[in-house]
Amino acid sequence: MIQLNSGTQMPEIGFGTGKTSTEAVVNALKAGYRLLDTAQMYGNEAEVGEAVRISEVPREEVFVTTKLNNGHHDPSAVHETFAASLERLDMDYVDLFLIHWPMPMLEVDYVDTWKAMMELAESGRARAVGVSNFQPDHLQRLIDATGVAPAVNQIEMHPYFPNDEVREYCQDHGIAVQAWSPLARTDQFGEPILAEIADRLGVTPAQVMLRWHLQRGVVAIPKSNTPERIASNRDIYSFELSPQDMTGIASLDKGEDGRRGGHPDSFRG
Repeated sequence: MIQLNSGTQMPEIGFGTGKTSTEAVVNALKAGYRLLDTAQMYGNEAEVGEAVRISEVPREEVFVTTKLNNGHHDPSAVHETFAASLERLDMDYVDLFLIHWPMPMLEVDYVDTWKAMMELAESGRARAVGVSNFQPDHLQRLIDATGVAPAVNQIEMHPYFPNDEVREYCQDHGIAVQAWSPLARTDQFGEPILAEIADRLGVTPAQVMLRWHLQRGVVAIPKSNTPERIASNRDIYSFELSPQDMTGIASLDKGEDGRRGGHPDSFRG
C-alpha cells in the first residue's frame, strides 16, 4: 500500500479492466489484486461492480477507481455523471475518481472541472480525486488555482516511453503516479534486453517490466483475460532488478517516438 496525499491508502499494483471480461476481474480479485481501474469511457462499470460482488471480497477491501469521460468536463456534468457511475457500480463511493484527459481545447477550463472534483472529495463519495494524462503545466495550473494537488496522475508509461519528466514532477509534488499501458501493449515482450533479464531471473518479460515500475515508485495497472497471466503479473515481489538491469531497461527509451497513445495537449478522445 502507498499513502496518498488525501490520507487514503492505495495498493501499489492494480488490475486494469479496459477490454477485459467480468470473469477476468473476478479472477484478478481471487489472485489477490485489490485495486480495480475502470472508467466511464470503458463502458464496463456495471460489470466491474458485479465482479466485486461475485468475488465475495468485502467492498472495503477493494480500491475502486473510475474516470470522468471527456465530454463531461462541465462542473454540473461532473456531479451528474459521477452519480451515474456510482449507480452503475452499485456502490456508495469510489476510492478514486480521475479526470480522464485534460482536454485543453474544450471551452470548459479543466481548472473548473478540478474544482468540481474537489467537491466530490469533500462529500466523501470519492475518497480521493486525481487526474490522468496531465502534463506538468496542466498540474501546475491546478495547484496554482486551488492550492490542492491531485492525489494521483495516471499516465502512459513503459520502457519505450518512461515519461520521466511527468513522473519526476509528480513525485516532487506529492502526487502518486500510476502507469497505464505498463506493458506497452505486450509489444516489448521480445525485446532482447528484457528477455535476457527475464531468463536470468527465471521470470517473464512482463514481470520484469512490472518490477521496473515498482522500483521506480510507480503503481502499475496491467490487464489480461488469461488467469495464468493475471496471477503472474502480480507475482513481482520474489525478485529484484539490479542497478545494471535498471540501466539496461532505461536504454530502451525512445522518447516521444515510444508513445503509444495520444498526446495530452491534443488528444480529443
